[in-house]
Amino acid sequence: MSRDEQAAPPGVPPGVDTSRPSIARVYDAGLGGKDNFEADREVLRAILEVTPEGMVVARDNRDWLIRVTRFLAEQAGVRQFLDLGSGLPTTENTHEVAQRIDPESTVVYVDDDPVVEAHGKVLLEENEQTHFVGGDLTRPEELLADPALHRRLDFSEPVALYLIGVLHHFPDLDRLREIVRTYVDALAPGSFLAISHFHNPGGEHEEIAKRVERAMLDSGMGSGYFRTREEIASLFLDLELLEPGLCRAPDWWPDGPRVKPLVVPQRMFLAGLARKPR
Repeated sequence: MSRDEQAAPPGVPPGVDTSRPSIARVYDAGLGGKDNFEADREVLRAILEVTPEGMVVARDNRDWLIRVTRFLAEQAGVRQFLDLGSGLPTTENTHEVAQRIDPESTVVYVDDDPVVEAHGKVLLEENEQTHFVGGDLTRPEELLADPALHRRLDFSEPVALYLIGVLHHFPDLDRLREIVRTYVDALAPGSFLAISHFHNPGGEHEEIAKRVERAMLDSGMGSGYFRTREEIASLFLDLELLEPGLCRAPDWWPDGPRVKPLVVPQRMFLAGLARKPR
């Protein structure tokens, strides 16, 4: 047994190094979850030192995922969801929202974090339409060739592909576009692509975006890139962006009128939904 395994708290999957932060667990800490460790909370504190209201973005991202899933299941009639880099389960997960509208909706979660995988296996017990596949989203050819994926999803029918809150953790924008292209090419016409991403809006907020990015890159997590609107928009390739387009997450078809102004971190996070033409 390795030193890491010996030092791991009870219930932690074998091989998980709790001394190193994980993207999924930092998000979990930001959402007030319990599946995180001191290394993850150190990263969170570093972010909050720069922007004390920073974790409102994690909540905005989750709220946006809920609204997008509800739209796709209710109005677009999508019954297949592929959630890449899904992270740790929290309240109102993709399958809960989709299956509340249609219990036959199929949801496949993909992540390569061992802790997420352990929780994903628990999701398998919820119902026959919810599944987890361990895999690296940056290796689309390998993932798309996985028989486990094809047992769950029919790629001849529309699929909602989620890359929500994950692409900003990879540095090479050109490579990211290639990765997205590989996935989109595998989807049937009428499929959808949902992306949310850290944004450097320039102007008065440019410096704070750079400071938060530096805090994330200098942390043990080592990732978190703030990109321009044009760079983020390029990840949608030639797909058709649905109204209201690429916008701040709270502005994407909110559930009601805004009762208070957006704080600075909310102005540094964009989200959008696009459709592959039929």
